[in-house]
Amino acid sequence: MQGKIIKGIAGFYYVHIAEAGIFECKAKGIFRKDKIKPLVGDNVEIELLDPQEKKGNITKLLARKNVLVRPAVANIDQALVIFAADKPRPNFNLLDRFLIMMEYQQVKTVICFNKQDLVPCTEIDKLRSVYETCGCRLLFVSVKEQEGLEEIRRILDGKTTTVAGPSGVGKSSLINLLSPEADMQTGVLSEKIDRGRHTTRHSQLLHIEDNTYIVDTPGFSSLYLTGIEKEHLKRYFPEFAAYEPYCRFQGCSHIHEPGCGVKQALEDGQVSPIRYENYMMLYEELKSIRKY
Repeated sequence: MQGKIIKGIAGFYYVHIAEAGIFECKAKGIFRKDKIKPLVGDNVEIELLDPQEKKGNITKLLARKNVLVRPAVANIDQALVIFAADKPRPNFNLLDRFLIMMEYQQVKTVICFNKQDLVPCTEIDKLRSVYETCGCRLLFVSVKEQEGLEEIRRILDGKTTTVAGPSGVGKSSLINLLSPEADMQTGVLSEKIDRGRHTTRHSQLLHIEDNTYIVDTPGFSSLYLTGIEKEHLKRYFPEFAAYEPYCRFQGCSHIHEPGCGVKQALEDGQVSPIRYENYMMLYEELKSIRKY
């Protein structure tokens, strides 16, 4: 039988098989021997040990399309990162870190600002002005008022999407609205592993419908950039590209050099001050990392 790993914890893997349910499985010893670790999102083959109790063994990992490091999941089509327009106020530095890490891992990202009902239209316009040129699709929704949910469903349809964001932004509420069955699924898993139902401590994949899955990841309050050189950081700010031909010096870092096209665009209001300030902060952070 073939299925998809939706959660892994303490050596057990929970495999969703279409029209059959969730099976608790162990990975056969060959995986440890070959130093291969099954991941949430992996498509696998299993052998049944106890069909009544829904227990089995994972016997084969099917070919992966991709593997993300953070969060550690496989076969992802896109990321949906959720921040609140207010309560809590969006942490733009944290959001930019997430966008960079997803781009580094070659995963397209959709930015979703929830709780649009808490802020005036002028605040929505400000948020839009910061991210409209960042290369990501931008959504404004209200889970409380159930506004914008149909657009999210269209974006998720037929894809496996990792859903991420800080605590308190309404991520779990959105997931439960998108699919009440997903909430029930979480409950079933929680009974199996004796964990609280509404606290996401590990990445877990939820089957929404047909070939549509979402990966519910733990809320994050910090994110460190790894594997990125400071000289390459500007690649992750695509709005800079249009102004780089006007830089006086080739390889301009857009930090200290005179005659910088990006800094001129900043002065002219063509580049978001918030995005540029985050770029400078992250550049200095990467610069301070000692190389061994």
